[in-house]
Amino acid sequence: MSGALEGRVALVTGGARGVGRAIVESLHQRGASVAIADNGTAIDGSGADPKLAESVAASLGKKAVAFSESIASPSAAAAAVELAVKRFGGLDIVVNGAAILRDFFIFKGDAENWDAVLRTNLSAAYHVLAAATPVLREAAKAERGGAPYSWGRIVNIVSTAGLYGNYGQSAYASAKAGLVGLTRVAAFDMSRSRVTCNAVAPFAATRVTESIKPANEGQATYKERALKVPAKAVGEFVAWLAGPQAQDTTGQLFGVRGREIFLFSQPRPVAHVINTGDDLGAAIAAGLKPKYTPLETDLEAFSGEPKI
Repeated sequence: MSGALEGRVALVTGGARGVGRAIVESLHQRGASVAIADNGTAIDGSGADPKLAESVAASLGKKAVAFSESIASPSAAAAAVELAVKRFGGLDIVVNGAAILRDFFIFKGDAENWDAVLRTNLSAAYHVLAAATPVLREAAKAERGGAPYSWGRIVNIVSTAGLYGNYGQSAYASAKAGLVGLTRVAAFDMSRSRVTCNAVAPFAATRVTESIKPANEGQATYKERALKVPAKAVGEFVAWLAGPQAQDTTGQLFGVRGREIFLFSQPRPVAHVINTGDDLGAAIAAGLKPKYTPLETDLEAFSGEPKI
């Protein structure tokens, strides 16, 4: 796939470490120029180290540039998009991967932690897309890269925590579930411009994986195995989504765990009953309860041995 993304420009938020860095490196290896947006914050959003993004950009050379401000504001998001356009002449690929983690039980939570997680993990992605999509639409009108236009890509990095839920992750899971909804809407809104938008839930050894505090044996097994999974595979799949073969792939929800690539179903009715005014409980027991979704966490559901 070397050269498959030659001429394209990408903006990757949270791109200096973990999954984000793997994505940056995969896009760059395939010829894309990359703007790396990462302020080097701790996993809980505290502190900052601009040297992280700067060092990654320096290691990649002239086709990489660092943006080391927090992306969690409209002005910063717009500035990151502007940097990519000014430095490399356009923008074609947007990857929203910036995230922080502040876990708390719902009965012990506070608004400050909730707001901080939602601001970084969900609102920042919206701000980036609000700034980037007009650029992508103009690129489509100008047939950047050739006719018909086929360079526009959006990838949102989500989490199975937003699909399954997990103990103490009301903020993180809500933000990631919201990002799935944003993915669907962006796929619709950008379809006429031939810009695709997909979501990817990564399974890999990252700071998030390291921070897991297992609540049971299944979760302990998940953590042990997940810490063996390299992030490179996620980067390779995102690079494929950014490439020419994925032009007809949009609005989808994927998972990547080593060599395994999952396509997730998305919420649709699986059963229904009619309320006749008689025994509603009996109707629900017969027609709906057999289809109830079990209350299991993503860590338990994916505790099996990964294919690395």
